[in-house]
Amino acid sequence: MNILNFLAVTDKINAGEVGIPTQDANAVLSGGLNTIYVAAGIVAVVAIVLAGYRFVVSRGDAAAVAKSKNVILYAVVGLVVIFLAFAVTWYVIGRF
Repeated sequence: MNILNFLAVTDKINAGEVGIPTQDANAVLSGGLNTIYVAAGIVAVVAIVLAGYRFVVSRGDAAAVAKSKNVILYAVVGLVVIFLAFAVTWYVIGRF
């Protein structure tokens, strides 16, 4: 008996019959990217909230105020970049 004949599967197994989930590549890619976008958005919003708190409690310290303003600015720019990346990937994945 040949080992290759022993290991060969003659009947195809239907993934749905054995409980294996089936998804196409676009759905997997879209789900993964959406998870990354949500996580990045949450990080940006938390950065804005913490920078706002630091801005309020800075007590007029010019360096702390400037640092807080920069964090808020960069977090807002990050949110815009995240939104644009989402829009571009939504458009590209929707085309295929």
